[in-house]
Amino acid sequence: MSARVLVTGAARGIGAACAQAFAASGARVARADLSAPAGKDPAFACDVSDAAAVARLAGDLRGLWGGLDVLVHCAGIIHEAPLLQTPIADFDRVIAVNLRGSFLVGQAALGLMTPDADRPPRVLMIASDMAHYGRETFSPYVASKHGVLGLVRSWAREFAPGILVNAICPGPIDTDMLGAANMSAEWRARELAIPLARFGQPAEIAATALFLAGDGGRYFTGQAIGPNGGSVMP
Repeated sequence: MSARVLVTGAARGIGAACAQAFAASGARVARADLSAPAGKDPAFACDVSDAAAVARLAGDLRGLWGGLDVLVHCAGIIHEAPLLQTPIADFDRVIAVNLRGSFLVGQAALGLMTPDADRPPRVLMIASDMAHYGRETFSPYVASKHGVLGLVRSWAREFAPGILVNAICPGPIDTDMLGAANMSAEWRARELAIPLARFGQPAEIAATALFLAGDGGRYFTGQAIGPNGGSVMP
C-alpha cells in the first residue's frame, strides 16, 4: 500500500497497532498523539480537541506530503462514573476529546484529501460497540461515540463517491483503556461476558482498518464495522 496515512492516538494501544500495520504494508505513516510518539515515522504532538493544534498538524502534513490518502482517527478517552456523580467538567472533557476532536481531525483530513471515485481516499474513525447499546455509568463516553457515528454517516453521504468514510466499533480490546485506572474490576468482568469470552487485541482492530483502507473496502461507506467478539449483533 503506497498511501499517505495519518494515525492519531498513535502512541499506544489501537493507534500504535494501526500505525505499525500500515507501515508494514508499505504506507507512509504520520503518527500523532498528545505528545509526539517516539519512532522513525514522522511524529507530531497534537491535542485533538484544540482547533489551532489540529490546524497546525494539517499544515505540517500538507508541507510533508502535499495531501492525505487515509485517516485512522484513534485518539480518545474513557470515563466511568454514575451519572449523579459525574461533574460537568468530566462530561465536557470526554466530549471535547472524543467528539469535538473527531470533528476537528476529520474536517482537517478531509480538506487534505483529493476525491477520486476510482481510488477514493478513506476516513476511518474509531468509535465503540457501546455506541450501539449504551452502558450505564459511561454516559459521556457513550454519547461521544454515538456522536462519532453521526459524523461518519453525514460525511459518508457528503463526500461520496470520491471519499469513503467509515467507523470501526471495537468491543473490549486489551489496552490501557480497559485498565484499573479507567474501568472498575466489575466492568472489566462484564466486558468478558461476550460470545468469544476474551478481550480483542489491538492488532485485530488494525487488521480491520487495513481491510477498509484497501481494495476490499471499496464498497463500504457510512458503515459501523464491529470487530467486537459478538458483543453487538446488528
